[in-house]
Amino acid sequence: MSLSLGYYGDTAMKKIPGGGYDVPEGVDIRGRYDEEFAKILTKEALMFVADLQREFRNHVKYAMECRKEAKMRYNSGGLPGFDPATKNVRDGDWVCAEVPPAVADRKVEITGPVERKMIINALNSGAKVFMADFEDALSPTWENLMKGQVNLKDAVNGTISFEDKARNRVYKLNDQTAKLFVRPRGWHLPEAHIFIDGEPAIGCLVDFGLYFHHNHAAFRKTQGQGYGPFFYLPKMENSREARIWNNVFERAERMAGIEKGSIRATVLIETLPAVFQMEEILYELRDHSVGLNCGRWDYIFSYVKTFQAHPDRLLPDRVLVGMGQHFMRSYSDLLIRTCHRRGVHAMGGMAAQIPIRDDPAANEAALELVKKDKLREVRAGHDGTWAAHPGLIPAIMEVFNNNMGDTPNLIKTMKREDAAFITEEDLLQIPRGVRTIDGLRLNTRVGIQYVAAWLTGTGSVPLYNLMEDAATAEISRVQNWQWLKYGVELDGDGLGVCVTTELFGKVVEEEMAQIEREVGRDRFKKGMYKEACKIFTRQCTAPVLDDFLTLNAYNYIVVHHPRGSSKL
Repeated sequence: MSLSLGYYGDTAMKKIPGGGYDVPEGVDIRGRYDEEFAKILTKEALMFVADLQREFRNHVKYAMECRKEAKMRYNSGGLPGFDPATKNVRDGDWVCAEVPPAVADRKVEITGPVERKMIINALNSGAKVFMADFEDALSPTWENLMKGQVNLKDAVNGTISFEDKARNRVYKLNDQTAKLFVRPRGWHLPEAHIFIDGEPAIGCLVDFGLYFHHNHAAFRKTQGQGYGPFFYLPKMENSREARIWNNVFERAERMAGIEKGSIRATVLIETLPAVFQMEEILYELRDHSVGLNCGRWDYIFSYVKTFQAHPDRLLPDRVLVGMGQHFMRSYSDLLIRTCHRRGVHAMGGMAAQIPIRDDPAANEAALELVKKDKLREVRAGHDGTWAAHPGLIPAIMEVFNNNMGDTPNLIKTMKREDAAFITEEDLLQIPRGVRTIDGLRLNTRVGIQYVAAWLTGTGSVPLYNLMEDAATAEISRVQNWQWLKYGVELDGDGLGVCVTTELFGKVVEEEMAQIEREVGRDRFKKGMYKEACKIFTRQCTAPVLDDFLTLNAYNYIVVHHPRGSSKL
């Protein structure tokens, strides 16, 4: 993806009047002016972001070119695998820096967008960690991003509160709160409301830079016990991209005058190529790492994307691609062994279930499935896991406490040496299972509803008793695309029907009617369901698979105020 000015033509943007921010030379703010936002977008903070952009933009562009080359290789029949050139790193006797005391215990982590009430509830939830998300759980509108920075600054300072007038209730932080991690966007995403030297800023450097600049001192004093801030790093495909992050961290530490190794980050292993680079990723970040995480939903998406030109690697229904599949279990086991060998946390995957309030029996059954999944994780050696909803935390915490005793983690006690024998074939094994018309329908219904929410500024959506975010919507999209491209037979229905554009068109029509029935006519008319349907359908039927759903849809949520209103 090019970060050029031309990528975001003004034809795709609505324009609104705005005031001027006090900006350093070469920086242009095109988002709405707001006095509160101006406290985040100070001249010093923007200079910090601009310095990072200028130093690292060419490294990022090169890394994105390398992704394209890898894609061409896979599309020509190649397979990802362990790199012979870095065998010495995988075989070497090295460890990462010691885990900071503040985050030694990460048994349950909750995740969610950087929305004000969500931040307070998540920090108060009883989880050990809250991952505040600028990525898959957030629609990156200007309002969401800037309010998110304001909210996090207040959270770090301990002053965050929220008045819910409808419920006549004020939300404030408890004395005991979860440790705060922040997830910036991936390397591939631009920030089209901030231009630096005539091109859109790199989204993750905006997220990281503004948050770090305003909060590193207070965070280290109040939360980090001398360390921090703490981060989650998404969507990486190889260690080259991890090296850029490591250099960003070192640059930030030098500019802030804090010790090298203060910043700590967990990397999500959520792309298929990255599973073959876990050792190398940890090695590049060894002074700044606190582990790896099984980003399992994005990982399934990446499996399809990596093998988009391989008709022999078609996925079954999305609901059947769980941790029981050999390639998924192998990925989890190798991640645990890799992390514990190098002295850091091996974090488990997301429990996406949300409480079913109107059906106690269904709720109990769903909770049992969550507990079973978490029992598998802790027995395998995971040091902690993710939950999408506060209602899951007590049950998950009980599972981990019962199986870990008094130890904060399993780094020293569960080495998983048996996983040393996991092969490339284990990690690439084709998932087993059937494909059904119900699977096609669910993908379509979920995908359209998620995109509709995303276009109106919501990036985390409860649908059918699960919390859907961009990662789960991506599975829906690429699976539909794969089934259409190869005209797969829906072999689970016993009817021998093949997926065609005609069948898909009929499914889309019927599912739109179903969505309208479910949400009601008024909400359907007011929502952006028709626009979402066009975007989702176009992406599912495109001759060439788009790399990311949200990259294409981003044009629809960028709002520029007239150029020249900002000071240059």
